[in-house]
Amino acid sequence: MNAPFRRGDGIAAWKRIADGLEGEIAAGRFRRGERLPTEAQLAAQHGVNRHTVRRALSALAERGLVRATQGSGTFVEAPPLRYPIGPRTRFSEIATAAGREAWGRLLSAREITADPALAEALDLPPGSPVLELDTLHEADGVPISTGLTRLPLPRFAGFAERYAETGSITRAYASYGVTDYLRRSTRITARHATPEETEALDLAPGRVVLVLDSVNTDAQGHPIQATHSRFAADRVELSA
Repeated sequence: MNAPFRRGDGIAAWKRIADGLEGEIAAGRFRRGERLPTEAQLAAQHGVNRHTVRRALSALAERGLVRATQGSGTFVEAPPLRYPIGPRTRFSEIATAAGREAWGRLLSAREITADPALAEALDLPPGSPVLELDTLHEADGVPISTGLTRLPLPRFAGFAERYAETGSITRAYASYGVTDYLRRSTRITARHATPEETEALDLAPGRVVLVLDSVNTDAQGHPIQATHSRFAADRVELSA
């Protein structure tokens, strides 16, 4: 990987660079979360122009091996996070158990009225007030999922501020006396990411997201949360 490639061997330079970097990632030369050399450094190393390097890095991103962050560089993707879906599904606990630092970021919050589908999920009359949180969950600073979390009002008035302070749905619930909650239902589908999801999750164009629609209840069986989440498909392994 240190000498310029010889031309005329029938293999495109960008592909040889991509395959060589993939081999180095597999061998542990570049570890998860580590930044790769810059485009200029790779171009000089291999005796090619930056356009060729950019195409090689794009191919690696399409394979789910690296992640390009605007203004910061290109980083090796971490192995997929094993994400079990069960009666108690907690992002922070799942990430921590995998040795990663979990954090949830509040992007925005607003009050909405429940349409018929949301009202049914939360066992509310249609038109009832609901708090909607737009959130982003990260593990070791890497975006894993973005989602819309809806909670009944007035029971959870002020929840947005408590979530923003703690970075955890579970810790925010505890301040309302909800020390445990259970997954009542989960529906999983998959599709290509929208431009907005591609930006929020820092994905290469054309990547797939896993869409989870779920409902959680408190210990008494009352629905307290309906969530529409989108997970970067390459970064998680869902299991039941």
